[in-house]
Amino acid sequence: MKYLLFIFVASSIFSTTASAQRRVNAVKLDKTYSKARSVKFIEGIEIKASPVSNVQEETRVPGIRDLETERSISKTENDVSIEKISSLQFKYAQLLNRNVEEVKNINLYRFIDEWMDTRYRYGGSDKNGIDCSGLSGELMRSVFTVNLPRTAREQYNISSKIDNDNMQEGDLVFFNISRGISHVGVYLGNNYFVHASLNNGVIISNLEEPYYTKHFVGAGRVIGIDNTTAVIN
Repeated sequence: MKYLLFIFVASSIFSTTASAQRRVNAVKLDKTYSKARSVKFIEGIEIKASPVSNVQEETRVPGIRDLETERSISKTENDVSIEKISSLQFKYAQLLNRNVEEVKNINLYRFIDEWMDTRYRYGGSDKNGIDCSGLSGELMRSVFTVNLPRTAREQYNISSKIDNDNMQEGDLVFFNISRGISHVGVYLGNNYFVHASLNNGVIISNLEEPYYTKHFVGAGRVIGIDNTTAVIN
């Protein structure tokens, strides 16, 4: 009886083990088959480039540049223009609220930059101190190679009077601060002018400031100055 029980148990164990082994082998076989099938599929892929001859050639009109070409040329021209613009032009374009391309007379703005904040000194004509007519005279001589009389009244008398709407860079602007023409500056455009102020020395001011609007007499142009020509040095 014990012998028969042993045979039955052993047979059951062997059957279970064999069944488990078959399942393992089946899983391995399935993975192997799947792998082989996957590799076969991947190896079977063939990628070919589209023939160039199938692309329809773009129709172009002779003598007319396309939009992309125009943009490319425009960008190149703008880059070149920007490279030519100096930091001095950027600085005074901001101070004068003007387009940087309008700040062309580099000699003029270099002169202003060198004299900016120089203290006011009545009768002075150098960096130790300068008055309004001394500054306008020195500016005209250095930038426009024109000699002016020494006083604001004399500069007013020799200049050609112009309407306010026709003022240009390099014109003189005159003020009646006390007893007639007693102050002068040089116009820069957009209502701005440079001058030697009694309280602040060499500065840039605006004709629309209430003080200068009140005392403004008019503008004058010195004969012999071509202030419409761009000067970039």
